Amino acid sequence: MILNRRTVITALAAAPALSTVTGVVGSAPARAAGDTYASNTALYADIGLVEGVDYGRRSRRHPIDDADLSGRSAFNRTTVIAPHGGGIEGGTSELCLAIAGYHPADLAPTPAAGPVHDFWMFEGLRLVGNATLHVTSTHCDDTIARSLCAGSLNVVSLHGCTPAQAGLAAGTRAVLVGGLNADLRKYLMEELTATGIRALTASGEEEIAGVSPNNICNRTLLGMGVQLEITTDLRAAMFAEGRNTRAARAVNTRPLFWSFVNAVRTAVGRIEADQRVI
Repeated sequence: MILNRRTVITALAAAPALSTVTGVVGSAPARAAGDTYASNTALYADIGLVEGVDYGRRSRRHPIDDADLSGRSAFNRTTVIAPHGGGIEGGTSELCLAIAGYHPADLAPTPAAGPVHDFWMFEGLRLVGNATLHVTSTHCDDTIARSLCAGSLNVVSLHGCTPAQAGLAAGTRAVLVGGLNADLRKYLMEELTATGIRALTASGEEEIAGVSPNNICNRTLLGMGVQLEITTDLRAAMFAEGRNTRAARAVNTRPLFWSFVNAVRTAVGRIEADQRVI
């Protein structure tokens, strides 16, 4: 895909403006079924919650060098996000950091593995009860998350689901690949399958398929991204037995974890290679 700089600038100008007060685009959404909060903004406004105790947010935006006339640094091509990290959908925070190019144990960059990417995550920090902090992806209105995604060509959004939620048999280790970016979905399916990881096309309800334009994964410059729904059993297999906890996961990764990470990074590299800016 060859992109003219004017095309990119036009897409930026056409994107919905973010409220500087709340980060909400348009009117506030109704609370999604099963969610306690209608949006991230509503969650942040709850005085009964304490950031750093109940929940946390982590992100990194890398500098953009517009002086690079080749266009390779005209903007950050890919952002990796985990909207339900920490204790909400276990393992997605660690995967988010590693796919972005940072070791989850100490955030040290891994240059040998290739480029680093922007990232954002929302994490449940409680010992129990993190499920009430879940905000469905179509209602994710965190200002930083929206900004990072809106300034990227690609977004990879990491999620966790049970096999039952994915319509699979109990104990199934699989990842469902959804979102509106058909090319990146194809590359992900190919790379994950080549690694021996069962990759399936996500379908059915929006929560799993990620096909709504309002889904945070699709709020990119191109209006499309990808969503990976990873079953509980596959995520558990990525960490040492008995060490699949928020405190222990980062330093107890198994080879399967890195196989998954490398497959996703390879797929991202393939899509980025075609996204030249002139």
